[in-house]
Amino acid sequence: MVALALPAPVPIRLGRAAPTMLRAGRYLYCGSAYGPGGLPARLGRHFRKAKSIRWHVDQLTTAGEVLGAWAVAQGDECALVRRLGFLPVPIDGFGASDCASCRSHLLRWPRRVPRSAIVAALAAGGGSDPVWLCANA
Repeated sequence: MVALALPAPVPIRLGRAAPTMLRAGRYLYCGSAYGPGGLPARLGRHFRKAKSIRWHVDQLTTAGEVLGAWAVAQGDECALVRRLGFLPVPIDGFGASDCASCRSHLLRWPRRVPRSAIVAALAAGGGSDPVWLCANA
């Protein structure tokens, strides 16, 4: 679960649709790390500014500040999105173009929602507590 802060609005393009403006603020992106290199490779890419824009989330990580990420052992991105269902969805389809069950894998993290509420929701699956990985470490 990558936490990001956008200092200014960012135009987001999903496929061939016209760009949608995503307003400044904090966001959470739910993704998996099951590909080659696992979690270190995936987070290394998200934490790096210089990269080609390949995935939806790359538009955010290159335009804003990646604060860090919560690693959830055996975490399923769709289950994490469901646990955080109290957060608003800013863009339908973001990061979920191949997902049949989720409206979006991007959630807005309003200032009024404390970090503790996010951690509690992520831990609600009964597994181990999520581990915070700082982007600036």
